[in-house]
Amino acid sequence: MTVAVGTIKYSLGTAPVIGCGFSWTVDELDTALSGPVSEAVFDDAGKADLNTLLDGLSETEFDQAAVRRVLQNSKAPENWRVGEALAESYLVHHRACHFPWPDGRDERKSGSSLPGADLVGFQRDGETDRFAFGEVKTSSDGNYPPGATYGPTGLKQQLESLRDKAFLRDQLVKYLGYRASNTLWQEQFKNATKQYIANHTDVRIFGLLIRDVPPHQDDLRSRVNKLGMGCPAAMAIEIMAIYLPDRSIATFSEKVMNSRTGDDV
Repeated sequence: MTVAVGTIKYSLGTAPVIGCGFSWTVDELDTALSGPVSEAVFDDAGKADLNTLLDGLSETEFDQAAVRRVLQNSKAPENWRVGEALAESYLVHHRACHFPWPDGRDERKSGSSLPGADLVGFQRDGETDRFAFGEVKTSSDGNYPPGATYGPTGLKQQLESLRDKAFLRDQLVKYLGYRASNTLWQEQFKNATKQYIANHTDVRIFGLLIRDVPPHQDDLRSRVNKLGMGCPAAMAIEIMAIYLPDRSIATFSEKVMNSRTGDDV
């Protein structure tokens, strides 16, 4: 099951910084939430690996029940977390990205938001792997742009920091490096690191707004223009606004939970 491309509503900017807004129908959103987005929210791939690891320890039905209890998804995810998974799924399906270590695996308690970029991984361009970093904001704010754009943790500051601060990018590279040993993506990490060492600005940066308001280019226009000022030539920044049906963000958590039980919303 794939994620819809969507219908383009506007395009902005020129390389190395571009922006676009596109919309999804109700059916396109529901298909994504019940498939790839749900899989990302609940980290199905990671749980499958963990289940394989623990399977050999289950010698009785009691043991098997205990393993299921450890792995079960008992808590409904926050709507913002579903928004991040939606953004991740879009980049995986339509921007050749791979985010191998969801930040949920590093939580000490459920529901926490970790510092650093929301999405940390790779983008493959032909035979070349580069590091890809993404920031996501989910907002029903009727203002253009929404309030989530501003402030110390707003999309504006986060994207500017990724563009300008080599130290921040270095930390994100190390974050993946600590987790890359003996993984299926170890070689991809090595290839991206070679590219990064040769030119530490040769990365891909994505900013995504998940919205359930009518499309308007004011969501992105200022950010595209200002991020383009002084942006290194080797760097590529793309900002996207995904416009969903009216008031649909409030149903995110319910819909992905129901996708696990087969219930209708």
